[in-house]
Amino acid sequence: MSHYSMWEVFKKLAVILAGAGFTAIAMNYFLIPSNVYASGFAGAAQLLSRIISEFTPLNVSTGTLLLLLNIPVAILGWVKVGRSFTVYSFISVAVTSLFLELIPVRTQTADIMLYAVFGGVITAIEIGITLKVGASTGGLDIISMVLSRMSDKSVGTYFFLLNAVIILTAGALYGWDKALYTLLSVYASTRVIDAIHTRHQKVTAMIVTKKAKELKQAIHQRLVRGMTILPAKGAFSNQEKDMLMIVITRYELYELEHIIKKTDPDAFTNIVETAAVFGLFRKD
Repeated sequence: MSHYSMWEVFKKLAVILAGAGFTAIAMNYFLIPSNVYASGFAGAAQLLSRIISEFTPLNVSTGTLLLLLNIPVAILGWVKVGRSFTVYSFISVAVTSLFLELIPVRTQTADIMLYAVFGGVITAIEIGITLKVGASTGGLDIISMVLSRMSDKSVGTYFFLLNAVIILTAGALYGWDKALYTLLSVYASTRVIDAIHTRHQKVTAMIVTKKAKELKQAIHQRLVRGMTILPAKGAFSNQEKDMLMIVITRYELYELEHIIKKTDPDAFTNIVETAAVFGLFRKD
């Protein structure tokens, strides 16, 4: 393994470790004490932990349930999404579960609204920075990606539907005020993730390069995406170049950036929002 790839692995693991700490603090210091639920599988694990402890003689922690819920999802991601992405995502889940067990839960709460907002914001920081380095927090990320590829609908649609189940269940069991605070937390989390990463599910990359052949081969090896090559010419330099146009999902953005920097650091890349894709787009 080269020095460069070793640095990439170290950077990913460092970000995952820091992000897991953010999530554990957000949940054990803000969300769990105020009975406000996080989004995704973290919120599902949090809600299930409370239901099990109140309606059965068992007492299963949120961290344990989070890990158990993500095991079948990791298998699904390994088959449908990609091995590297799934491995780093499961590491993120495992470290988060460990930190949830190690960091004590606060017993006192102040203003529930502040706790809901700050808990959502801190959780979003972990999700945003983890997506930035080409991994995810597992759970809904992987499920939504698989469902989105099967139907070509927005990942956000599935996030909304699956989070709605958590919010409605919390409201029905523990009061609608808790459900509304949870909705506020999820909204704050979504806005921060959009600011850190990107709110667009698909983006178009336009890459102007003098190494079109090498870049095309590198992208095909790592992303298996189709692309269009157009002739280009520098307006100032008058140099003959090529422009590669490729549509990718936001989860592939980090990988594409890594490929471009390694193959042609001098390439000019413009990333733009893609509202919709018609025709052939790889979904499996």
